[in-house]
Amino acid sequence: MQGNLSLYLVKKYLRFDKSQPFITVISLLAFFGVAIGLTVLMVAMAIMNGFDKEFEKKLFTMNYPLSIYSRTFSPVTQNDLETLKANFPSLKFSPYISTQVIVKKGDRLEGGLLFGVHFEQEAQINSIVADAVRGKTLEKYDLITGSELAKHHLLSADEKATLIFTKNDPGGMSLIPKMKRFNYQGSFHSGLIAYDKAYMYTTLDSLAQILQYQEGTFDGIHIYSDDPLVDIEKIRKTLPADLGIVGWWQMNGNFFAALALEKRALFIVLMLIILIASLNIISSLLMTVMNRRKEIALLLSLGAYKKEIKNTFFYLGLVIGGGGMLFGMLLGGIVLWVLGSFDIISLPADVYGTARLPLDLSSLDFFLIVLGTSAIVALSSYYPAYKATQINVLDTLRNE
Repeated sequence: MQGNLSLYLVKKYLRFDKSQPFITVISLLAFFGVAIGLTVLMVAMAIMNGFDKEFEKKLFTMNYPLSIYSRTFSPVTQNDLETLKANFPSLKFSPYISTQVIVKKGDRLEGGLLFGVHFEQEAQINSIVADAVRGKTLEKYDLITGSELAKHHLLSADEKATLIFTKNDPGGMSLIPKMKRFNYQGSFHSGLIAYDKAYMYTTLDSLAQILQYQEGTFDGIHIYSDDPLVDIEKIRKTLPADLGIVGWWQMNGNFFAALALEKRALFIVLMLIILIASLNIISSLLMTVMNRRKEIALLLSLGAYKKEIKNTFFYLGLVIGGGGMLFGMLLGGIVLWVLGSFDIISLPADVYGTARLPLDLSSLDFFLIVLGTSAIVALSSYYPAYKATQINVLDTLRNE
């Protein structure tokens, strides 16, 4: 019986009251305020997650899941590589040598980072390089550069590009910079200008000869793993003391920490929109309570329980706020579908790494949005429901 009375009153109070139309207007404002706030929060979190995933994908590709390096001045050796291959046959390995160089063509000078790799092995763990070398047979002193670097120097296929190395050669009474001409064979496009302007690749033998590395020695080993968080610990246990291993997330920890902080701050700020909208729920319920004081007092005097009155206004708030949540989820889904299906917003690819607006609303974020909105709506409904039970029945019936 208690539930029947509460539901009957909820239906009655939801109807348009000609004598108090302002209460209905405030209720509608609360409904649409919660809906719009939840929609904005869903879209904002989807965009933040989309950019996180996009940057993570780019950084993952160019930084490699795992990298082995030497802790001392001793290089990584072929024996170390063979040991790793034997212990972890499911992983893919690519040894490398790296050095800083200056690219010179005519009067143009540009600093960069040159990697010496086995292109067959590198292509298996780096999709960007794999696309750049597909269909090409690269020989000694052939060069693959980032697209921005090639554009800056106006490089074309089989054109010569001079690289100036930090290693010096003795010449007469002084040291002169080591210089070598490479054959430009193509470029790669990672989508991140920092890599496209600086990274270059040549064969491992070419760079080893220029830097005078002994055969079978490297600066490090790039590793591809489907589960690097787990494999990093397994590999670390097998490495000798002079070798270390680092994951791509550790090399970019500050960047992703900043993104996570920005995401949390945005979530809190946008949740304030829903909090402000919930004030309209409190206002409409309190105005309903004040407008129905005589009716509430009469019901209590006839034997209605305070719990029934409390539940009535609590349910009324849940209907307004919950309806706004459902409408907001529907509206948010439509907005995300439209933004994901049509090129309404275009981005400069050289800045953001993608020309389309990246969207990815994770299930965890959606759950937190719904949970936070539900908590705000429930708290906003509770106070007016509690105040409805504090009416003085005798004074109200005597005076009204």
